[in-house]
Amino acid sequence: MSNNSIIIGIDGGATKVSGWLIIKNISTGKFSIGNDNVQKSYREYPEFISDYQPVDIKIQLAEMTGNINLTDTEKIQSSVYTRCAADVVIELLKKYPGKKALVGIGMPGLKTTDKRGIVALANGPRIPEYAANIEKAVAEAGLSLAAPIHHLGSDADYCGLGEEYSDEGLFSDVDNAYYLGGGTGVADAMKLKGEIVPFDAIKSWMAKAWEMKGTKDLSLERYASAGGIQHIYSLLSGISVKELNDKAIYPPQILDRAEKGEKEAGECMTAVAENIAALLYERMTSLYDGWQHLFEFVNPARANLSKDHPYRGTFFDRLIIGQRLGDLMKDAQEGKYLWQPMIMQLSEYIFKHPNENFRNHYLENNTIKPNLIRFSKLREAPAIGAGVDADLNKE
Repeated sequence: MSNNSIIIGIDGGATKVSGWLIIKNISTGKFSIGNDNVQKSYREYPEFISDYQPVDIKIQLAEMTGNINLTDTEKIQSSVYTRCAADVVIELLKKYPGKKALVGIGMPGLKTTDKRGIVALANGPRIPEYAANIEKAVAEAGLSLAAPIHHLGSDADYCGLGEEYSDEGLFSDVDNAYYLGGGTGVADAMKLKGEIVPFDAIKSWMAKAWEMKGTKDLSLERYASAGGIQHIYSLLSGISVKELNDKAIYPPQILDRAEKGEKEAGECMTAVAENIAALLYERMTSLYDGWQHLFEFVNPARANLSKDHPYRGTFFDRLIIGQRLGDLMKDAQEGKYLWQPMIMQLSEYIFKHPNENFRNHYLENNTIKPNLIRFSKLREAPAIGAGVDADLNKE
């Protein structure tokens, strides 16, 4: 980047947009979070439709490659989403008079052919002209971008880039690692043979966490994300998610209730521990042995996974747990719920694996080797990854 430009990493989500100044160390090629951050919630905008109902996902998927017929409410909601992201960029850029911005954006949903728009989004509006409209709003504010927004990325891929290129990232010093991030949703990222490997590139032999069913017929996303854990506790306790939010009862509070002896909270944490242990073991075995049919798919029509792939026989050097799930696991280390049961269950799975090399790689004295599982320090990994991606793809 020139002295006349700054890098902005945008983490767009279901409820808000968070933007950060991203700092690149020219001598090391590493990236870090700057001091300037702007967050805006969609609810801040008067036009926001609080009870918005997304277009049926089947219709969205059917229209993806043809004419996208945005509904009137969809146009209003998509305008709010776009303005929110544009305002984050504008507010950050105004802090640096005379500078131009290189902008990277992570957003959920399926992207347009040029990857600059969103053509399918389960819980929100379609926004085919997302990047173009942000660029237009920035220009109308009298500000400049250093280059067009190259494409929209995914939260999961950007977590991987953040872990690889950040000063504090946990991908950079190993060749083979898996990242499981749990925030609003779940993010999978992987590094194999020294290269970041997007899950979309390996979908023929490894499924994303949200695609697989855990216990109680629920997606594994429910067991690995903050909102999902809340949902499970709601089912067990009979307390609505709305009431949990109103009373500020989130996963850390649920863990605290479990440690204090509450039955429903304990059942919730036990279920989370069991499902995450099973997910991590599935990752290990799918990498080493190929798909072992340990889970069913949320979508029964999903193509079955191939057992053969070019990385068979490979071991993970590190398993990384990040975002709010990582914070929760770290907090649970001194207690009897979540962390220790997860480690015991995962160790038991590995101990029963028929291959001695597999067992010896992951276990020491019949339990998970110290430092195999690490907690990410990068709560803002998606924003860092967005900035990294923008810099790597600058024209």
